[in-house]
Amino acid sequence: MCGLTGWVDWDGNLTQQRPTLEAMVKTLSRRGPDAEGEWLSDHAALGHRRLVVVDPEGGGQPMTRRLGERVYTIVYNGELYNTMDLRKELEARGHTFLTRNSDTEVLLLSYIEWGTACVEKFNGIYAFAVWGEAEQSLFLARDRLGVKPLFYALKGELFIFGSELKALLAHPAVKPEVDPQGLAEILVMGPSRTPGHGIYRGVAEIRPGHCLLYDRNGIHLRRYWALESKPHEDSLEVTAATIRNLFCDAVERQLVSDVPVCTLLSGGLDSSIITALAAGAFKRDGLGTLHTYSVDYRDNEQFFKPDHFQPNSDAPWVRRVSEFLGTCHHRIEIDTPELTEALVPAVLANDLPGMADIDSSLFVFCREIKKDATVALSGESADEVFGGYPWFRSRAALTEATFPWIQFVRERAGFLSAELVDLIRPEEYVAGRYQDALGEVPRLKGEEPLEARMREIFYLNITRFMQTLLDRKDRMSMGVGLEVRVPFCDHRLVEYVWNIPWSMKNCDHMSKGILRRAMSGLLPDDVLERSKSPYPKTHNPSYLAAVSRKMLEILDDREAPLRRLINIEAVRALAASETAVFDRPWFGQLMRGPQFLAYLIQVDTWLRNYQVVIC
Repeated sequence: MCGLTGWVDWDGNLTQQRPTLEAMVKTLSRRGPDAEGEWLSDHAALGHRRLVVVDPEGGGQPMTRRLGERVYTIVYNGELYNTMDLRKELEARGHTFLTRNSDTEVLLLSYIEWGTACVEKFNGIYAFAVWGEAEQSLFLARDRLGVKPLFYALKGELFIFGSELKALLAHPAVKPEVDPQGLAEILVMGPSRTPGHGIYRGVAEIRPGHCLLYDRNGIHLRRYWALESKPHEDSLEVTAATIRNLFCDAVERQLVSDVPVCTLLSGGLDSSIITALAAGAFKRDGLGTLHTYSVDYRDNEQFFKPDHFQPNSDAPWVRRVSEFLGTCHHRIEIDTPELTEALVPAVLANDLPGMADIDSSLFVFCREIKKDATVALSGESADEVFGGYPWFRSRAALTEATFPWIQFVRERAGFLSAELVDLIRPEEYVAGRYQDALGEVPRLKGEEPLEARMREIFYLNITRFMQTLLDRKDRMSMGVGLEVRVPFCDHRLVEYVWNIPWSMKNCDHMSKGILRRAMSGLLPDDVLERSKSPYPKTHNPSYLAAVSRKMLEILDDREAPLRRLINIEAVRALAASETAVFDRPWFGQLMRGPQFLAYLIQVDTWLRNYQVVIC
């Protein structure tokens, strides 16, 4: 994995602007700690930071290739999992390769061969930019599910882009200005974000499955991939077998690496399936023992209380799976001070407030893994694709006209200043974004009402909630130079499962029943049948005490930028209370009272560190 950035300027000679490019590239050093490169021409500047994963000698960037009189230069962040397939096809078409097995070269020659249609050939996670010198055009694209990020801004004759918002903000033309809609995204939708919204004024995001061509005629944006609804005609047995074949192939492809690979293991269904397949491949190929990693919190067993959203703790299940598969397991334990202190670097990695301690713990977790490995496989996205969250079975979620993971909007608005509430109208804003999302759903004519509603819920999860978790995983892992791969985001699997009817996905009267059936025999029955348990959070009351103290310090600081956005007395009363707990999560499955305070702390951190101007 890597980081990319650059810009196009039709008015100036960019060969004189290397210091600006170097400053933009420097912001991405954590994404690519192993190498850097810059490339400038009269009208284009491309910069890159590299994390070496495949072909250490041959994959340097920016990479330039020539076809006749045409010259193309690429910067790229990602992994192509069908590199060898494409390489053979390109060789058959007469292309010659200069590297051993670089997917960067395969991607660039694919663009030279097929033009903008090349994206339809790729199986992988990617964001890239290709400058065509003869055409004087810049082509950018992002993978189908949005695993890798890509932002851009058009400022007059300047087109600026980058893997992260911080890279754009390092260009003098992009200011950290946030308008009312940006504030609504942070304080109402947050920690999620409307797809395509860049928060800062004038900044946008290339949405998953989209590509963009920029030339002297302006921006040409195209959607090259979308979910398509059609009848599912396979039997239950064929469906389970197809899922198993698709997923096994996805994991096999994603184990390819020239650096150490591990898996994240929670003891839940999704991570255990990946670990079982990876451990089997390691044994078959003589690669030694697979290393696995889990995260927990100091004294969590003492304070853990099961509930509907988190029915049991992970630790016993991690041991069960690791011992069964014979992995070398590493348990990383985080204490409250470390968790609280990491709220700040988590914001700096994300460029925005995030999922509070859910983010900061992942940041610390990934930082520890990075000491031993460079690539990890993770079970992200299985719950969105197969329907694993509690809200897939909640009558309220099926009947309420809102995102099921965004709750207590009116109550949370009571912690904002009255002026801000009048300006952003929280309930109206969420309702508008919800209706926008429903308007995108690909309908299936003649579908039964329940199946049609479940299709809506799945679409909301895949395009909204999943994107939030993928963003979080990318920023926290790449913030320490760790590449995390997500096999459940293989687009072939997602396309197939999308059209499986809810009654079949929920077979055997179990959450993700079709996935459990598909993986029968791979793991012990009790592991395959384990109830959904989310990424763990701390239950230690010392964490609530720590974030409450920090919030009171912010409220007592008359220069704190957060103060002008909140109802100070309401937040003070919340921070001074002994529980500060909502009766159910206000976001996702885990974020309650302590996380609400931590989120406000992250908002203040963001406003301070990025010197945000509200306009």
